[in-house]
Amino acid sequence: MDQRISFVTLAVSDLDATRAFYLDGLGWQASLDVPGEVLMIRAGEHLILSLWDQAQFEAEVGPIARGEGVAPFTLAHNVPTREDVDSVLASARAAGADPVHDAFEREWGGYSGYFGDPDGYRWEIAFNPGPIGQVVLP
Repeated sequence: MDQRISFVTLAVSDLDATRAFYLDGLGWQASLDVPGEVLMIRAGEHLILSLWDQAQFEAEVGPIARGEGVAPFTLAHNVPTREDVDSVLASARAAGADPVHDAFEREWGGYSGYFGDPDGYRWEIAFNPGPIGQVVLP
């Protein structure tokens, strides 16, 4: 098996709200949009963010765990400067994102903050000056 990820698939409770947030709010473009079922967005050269209607998701993979708290993972979007972190966070919040955590200087030498999408999935917006941070920039 090749060392890569092709799709990140998330179950969403309101596909219309998700579409409005990502396409209208953040200005991203759909690669595939099937109303009531799935919205797929190219998120990298060989990576698709697949946002499935919750019922469609459960029909394919099984029951979703539900309960208090947030999902135990984050999605990250790295940018080349600290100023870009603040700009992206401001744009996401203007699009209706939950302002989870303002950006601040991290002990590992970077600068990052978080927002939540309409389903509460946490996005980290980060500037990482180290070698691994440079690997993920276009």
